[in-house]
Amino acid sequence: MRVPLSWLREYVDLPATETGRDVQAKLVSAGLEVETVEHLGADLKGPLVVGQVLTIEELEGFKKPIRFCTVDVGQANGTGEPQEIVCGARNFVVGDKVVVVLPGATLPGGFSISARKTYGKTSHGMICSGDELGMGDDGSHGIIVLPPETEVGKDAIELLELVDEVLDIAVTANRGDCLSIRGVAREAAIAYGLPLRDPALLDVPGPNAFGYPVQVSDPFGCDRFTARTVTGLSPEARSPLWLQRRLQKVGMRPISLAVDVTNYVMMELGQPLHAYDRTLVQGTIGVRRAAEGEQIKTLDGVERKLHAEDLVITDDRGPIGLAGVMGGANTEIADHAEGEGTTDVVIEAAHFDAVSIARTARRHKLSSEASRRFERGVDPQAAAAAAQRTVDLLVLLAGGTAEAGVTEVVAPSAPHTISVPADHPDKVAGVSYGRETVVRRLQEVGCDVYGQDELIVTVPSWRPDLQEINDLAEEVIRLEGYENLPSTLPRPPAGRGLTHRQRLHRRAGRALAGAGYVEAPNYPFVSEQVFDQLGLEAGDPARRVVRLTNPLNDEEPALRTSLLPGLLGALRRNDGRGSHDLALFETGLVFLPRSEQRVAAVLPVDRRPTDAEIAELDGALPEQPRHVAVVLAGAREQAGWWGKGRPADWADAVEAGRLVAHEAGAELVVRGGQYGPWHPGRCAEFVVVVDGAETVVGHAGELHPRVVKAFGLPARTSAMELDLDVLEAVGDDTPQAPAISTFPVATQDVALVVDKFVPHAEVETALREGAGELLEGIRLFDVYENEEQLGDGKKSLAYALRFRAGDRTLTVDEASAARDAAVALAGERTGAVLRG
Repeated sequence: MRVPLSWLREYVDLPATETGRDVQAKLVSAGLEVETVEHLGADLKGPLVVGQVLTIEELEGFKKPIRFCTVDVGQANGTGEPQEIVCGARNFVVGDKVVVVLPGATLPGGFSISARKTYGKTSHGMICSGDELGMGDDGSHGIIVLPPETEVGKDAIELLELVDEVLDIAVTANRGDCLSIRGVAREAAIAYGLPLRDPALLDVPGPNAFGYPVQVSDPFGCDRFTARTVTGLSPEARSPLWLQRRLQKVGMRPISLAVDVTNYVMMELGQPLHAYDRTLVQGTIGVRRAAEGEQIKTLDGVERKLHAEDLVITDDRGPIGLAGVMGGANTEIADHAEGEGTTDVVIEAAHFDAVSIARTARRHKLSSEASRRFERGVDPQAAAAAAQRTVDLLVLLAGGTAEAGVTEVVAPSAPHTISVPADHPDKVAGVSYGRETVVRRLQEVGCDVYGQDELIVTVPSWRPDLQEINDLAEEVIRLEGYENLPSTLPRPPAGRGLTHRQRLHRRAGRALAGAGYVEAPNYPFVSEQVFDQLGLEAGDPARRVVRLTNPLNDEEPALRTSLLPGLLGALRRNDGRGSHDLALFETGLVFLPRSEQRVAAVLPVDRRPTDAEIAELDGALPEQPRHVAVVLAGAREQAGWWGKGRPADWADAVEAGRLVAHEAGAELVVRGGQYGPWHPGRCAEFVVVVDGAETVVGHAGELHPRVVKAFGLPARTSAMELDLDVLEAVGDDTPQAPAISTFPVATQDVALVVDKFVPHAEVETALREGAGELLEGIRLFDVYENEEQLGDGKKSLAYALRFRAGDRTLTVDEASAARDAAVALAGERTGAVLRG
């Protein structure tokens, strides 16, 4: 919400010395988020005056139309002689009043004006447009043409209110009252301790039987509808400069008098209004829910198909407006400035259900200034005053006549009342405010307060966000100043800290960061089409997802079952922005639907839920195991004077899995595998033993070229994903001190010839088991393939075996016997034979 300081001063007598920065500090202290203070005209320097065009000469021979004008600026130029100016705009004629900047002036942006020769003529100044003066677009896309009655030579800086300060306030969703000058003025008055001149305090005539007929069929969706009629508007009437400038300062474009007036009152009072051309409305105005499939053409020119939950304004023909969102094109006000504008209008000031308006706006992707206010809460009691204010302005500015008929349809309702202990804000804040302070602060925001120890508080109509006692406590605390709350450090009880799961999560993250990976957290939302991009089979369990009832993004309505889609998207974005050597990781939850779908119970708020209630709630939630994943592309080691460097490959992804398993203290078996997004020939399968049975906990390797193409990734991108919770369950991360033996190690090397398809992991496992307890370590140090020496389809795996006993020095025979036993078991299980 943009709030001009000059407009704010109309309702609050702020000290003359107060600047926008001072007001910003006060409002921020009171809880409003004032993001910036814009200084309009800060670098503007005159002379900037009103001139009247005397002559226009069309200059020929140039690529674009150029005009040489003489302009009467009175005595502003010091001589009284006409000012000669070259101008390319076409939207003015002889006799028009325009804004002229004279030599010596400076326009916004530091643009200095001086006499200069151009197009064969000397131009002594400029005829200005709104953009050149920092006013924004006024709809003309050209020179500012002033009303004929404007005095020649008058200071245009003052006339156009070019110097001002504008507060830009980020209004939170619960403070719809501050989406108006009235609401912000109330906050400023409270902050400065000054009285408020409420613009909504108007003499409003009561409803009678002569008003325009209105029929509300859905009192829940529309609990108040006020209609007023103004006739005899002058077709030539246009919005005065002061009204146009105020709309421009709050970020709106002037359109036509009737529309500008409704927008002005909306910004002033916070009540959205709509004006219908009375001659185009046929019969009674109605408010009802739309029939499924009904259509309406809105003011933006779009034909919209309506939903059965949409609230619409109708006449005898059908819908003429989306209630609280946008009016229909079939009753649009014609532009008065064109001389054939609307002369009779019906003014609508209504109050609609916030949830209904919010859903309609989102359903049709049509957010408007009106819908923003209705969905955040509008003062229902302000509707009649807003309608009266609109009528008054139309009568004043367009010479219209207000008809005596007043229509007001109101659904019965009672003010919201809250019972709150007088010391409740004290308990919430930990500060002793006292009853008098609590009562005074609540009265300042507009509440009626009665009672002594137990206060009966009636909430004002403009604060629908005040629903329960903690809302009232927050009002007292914010007005007394958040900065005045004492700072106390919490004292946690001894013996508590991170859980085992949290410690493993952090250790895994630190280990991967130490290995050169960068953490890249992602949102847990995915589209179901991403599983096709990953190449998952139709019946893959990962395709079963939890769908959100109200997703933030319609294109990503499901919760992730894998970390890879988010990480691959992050890798693609970084690669597209010039970072080609990437190693990213993420640890986070994935969401797996349970076989039995249950509805979660609503937990009580007046007591702590029991363990059974919490367990029941947890049972209704999807399973949420924690995974860890990495993705790599580009160079794993950079080239330089130290060496040639090397690219990242599938082995780095496998090593990342080993690293995480080591942190969990889990024994990870790595063997060849085939799954979804990974290349069949370069995919490793991670296996652990759970309760005596092998369980696949993840995969690593190079991604399939089809997956790389589908995601737009660099060639030969590699990835790894592991179930961290399973590793935690089977692992033992108790720190183990290294064993230091006083006896020497015996080393034996073996080279085994096996079929190419036999995984190294199976050979290593057999060697470990066969060697027995004397084996201290085993390392694969060579893989050799040669059809001439080994035969077709064979490979040689060379291992270094380390043997050591804890109580003696091993003999050569003992070490050789352990080696032979290892080779024998490997031959029995994998068909391995000693090489040559």
